Amino acid sequence: MAASAPKEKVKILGSRQPGDRWPWQRVTASAHGRGHRDGREAQTLGLAGAQTTQLLVQPPWTPAVLWDQVTLTCQGSGTAGATTWYKDGQRWGQDGPDSFLVTESGTYTCDRPGSGHSPPVLVSNEPLVLQVPARALLEGDTVTLRCRSWKDKPVTSVVFYKDNKYLKRSLSGKDMSLSHLQLHSSGRYSCKGSVGSRHTWSAPVTVAVHELFSVPVLEGPPELTEGSPLNLSCLSTPSPLRPPAPLLYSFYRDGQRVGGPQGSPRLLVPTVRVTQSGNYSFKVSSEEGTVWKSSAQLGVTVCRVLPTRVSLLVQPPGGQVTLGDSLVLSCTVTMGTGPLSFSWHRDGSGATLGTGPRLELWHVGDNDSGHYQCRVSDGESVAQSVPLNVTVLVPVANATITPGPPALQVRPGDPVTLRCSVQVGSAPVTFTWLHNGQELARGPLLELGDVDVGHSGTYQCMATNQLGQDGHRVFRALSPELALEVTPQGTTGHLWITVALNVGRTLLYLLLLLAVIGGCHWWHHRALRKPQERPPQEPSAPPEEGAALDPHIVCTDRAGGDHADLLGPHGQHWDPSDIYENML
Repeated sequence: MAASAPKEKVKILGSRQPGDRWPWQRVTASAHGRGHRDGREAQTLGLAGAQTTQLLVQPPWTPAVLWDQVTLTCQGSGTAGATTWYKDGQRWGQDGPDSFLVTESGTYTCDRPGSGHSPPVLVSNEPLVLQVPARALLEGDTVTLRCRSWKDKPVTSVVFYKDNKYLKRSLSGKDMSLSHLQLHSSGRYSCKGSVGSRHTWSAPVTVAVHELFSVPVLEGPPELTEGSPLNLSCLSTPSPLRPPAPLLYSFYRDGQRVGGPQGSPRLLVPTVRVTQSGNYSFKVSSEEGTVWKSSAQLGVTVCRVLPTRVSLLVQPPGGQVTLGDSLVLSCTVTMGTGPLSFSWHRDGSGATLGTGPRLELWHVGDNDSGHYQCRVSDGESVAQSVPLNVTVLVPVANATITPGPPALQVRPGDPVTLRCSVQVGSAPVTFTWLHNGQELARGPLLELGDVDVGHSGTYQCMATNQLGQDGHRVFRALSPELALEVTPQGTTGHLWITVALNVGRTLLYLLLLLAVIGGCHWWHHRALRKPQERPPQEPSAPPEEGAALDPHIVCTDRAGGDHADLLGPHGQHWDPSDIYENML
C-alpha cells in the first residue's frame, strides 16, 4: 500500500469568515502572464485552450505539487480583481485576487466576468507524482516526464507505463524523454518507483498531443483540356494552440515528386500535357521534417483535342505579290492541343517548303505562284488548311509592234492595222499608241484604215500594268519605233509613164538614126556628082527644160574621107551615144 503523505496544516479556505484576510500570499500579475513574489520573478505558463479564461500555474508542470510553492494566476476578460475562485468544485470566495500562492492541495478553477470558467488545475500532495509540462503539446515536440516522490525524496527502480502497459524502465534517474511526439503518443501515463522500502504508483496523467497542422486536402480539377493551366491547392490548417510555424509543401504524381519542397501551398502548371495525367497528392511537413502528412490522391485526367480549323493568313492580302517582293504566310489553329508541328507545301506536293507557323519568301520569283497549304500535326493526327492561291504579278516588259520595225512602206489608200503585244506582264495590261511622240489611241490594235501621206511618221506603243494592293505600283514598257512611209500615188504613176515614153522615144530615134545614116550615104554620092548649096538656116530657140530634143541631121564632108555628121539645132556636132542618152 502506498504511503500516505503527511496532513497539511492549512486554513480551510471554504470557512473564511467575513473580515478575515485571504489565507495566501498575494502576487501581482503582469500583462504578459508574469508575476513576481518577494522580489523574485515567476514565469507563468499554462495550456492554451479554446476557453477564454486561463488558469496559469508556476512552476509550469501538471499536476503541480504542493511542496513547489505553486502560484496560480487567473487570466481573462473583465475587471482586474473581480475573480471568483473554486476549489474541488466549491466556491471559495468572490472578488479575490487574480493570483495567489497555493497552500492546500486540491483541484482549482477560476471565473472572470464575461469569459467563464477556466480549465482545472490539480495541486497534488501525493507520495509519488508523474508530471508533464503545463503547456500544449503538438506533433513534433519533445517532452520530458518526471516521476517525483513527496518533497523529492529519493526514488529508485522507476518504471513508466502508458495506458497501463509497460513502456520503459529508467535505470538511473527519474525522468523519461519522448521525442518527436505524434498523435498516437497521446494517452494516460503513470510511473512506479521505490521510495524507501515501499513500491509506490503515481496517479495516471493524461498526455494530449495536438495536431501541428491538419491533414492536407488537395483541391483541383479532376479533368481538363490539354494546353490549359493546371492549378492544384493544398489546404491545411495550422494549430491555433501555437503561432503558425513555417511549413513545406511537396507535390507528387503517381508517387514521383514533381514539385517542391516549397513554401507555397499551390502547384501551377501553365500548360498541361496529356502525359501529365495521373494521381496527384501533396505532402506537408514541418521545417525540421519531424512532422509530415500526405493528402489523399486526386486523379487528374488531361484530355487531348485534335487539331482542327486550320486557316491561312497572307501578306500582302489576297495572295497577289509583285515579282521580287516579299510574301508572308501565317498558319493558325483554332482548336488543337499538345505540341503541334507545322509544315508548308505547294500544289499538293509532298516536298516541304518550310516548318513553323510562318512561311516567309523574301524575294518571290515567277515560279513561286501556286496553291499553298499548311499541315498541322500533334504526332497522332494531321489537319491541313484549305489551299491558298498565291499569284506572282509580273511587270510588263518587251513590248513589240507587228508588222515589225524599223520601216514599213505602203501606198496611199492601203488599209494598215498595227498590233501591240508584250512578252511578259500580268493582266490587266493597257496599251497606248504614240504617233510622233503624241498619244494617238488606246488598245492593243491600231487601225489606221486607208492611209494617206498624213499617216507617215514614227509609231510606238506603250504597255502598262498596275500591280500591288490597290494598284499603287505602275509599270510601263515602250516598244521600238516603227517608221511608216506612205509613197504618194501621183509620183508612182508619173514614173511609169516617163519610163514608157523614153522607151518609145529610144526605139523611134534608133529608127531615125538608121534612116539618117542611110540618107547621108545616099546624099554623099549624089553630091559628088552635082554639088548643091544649101540655103542658110536661122538659129532656133533653146529647148525648154523637160522637152524632147529634136536634133537636125546634116551631112558634112570632112577631110580624110566620106562620113555623115549629126548636127544639133545650133550646128553643134552630136555623137550617136549622146542622142541615146538624151532619149533616156
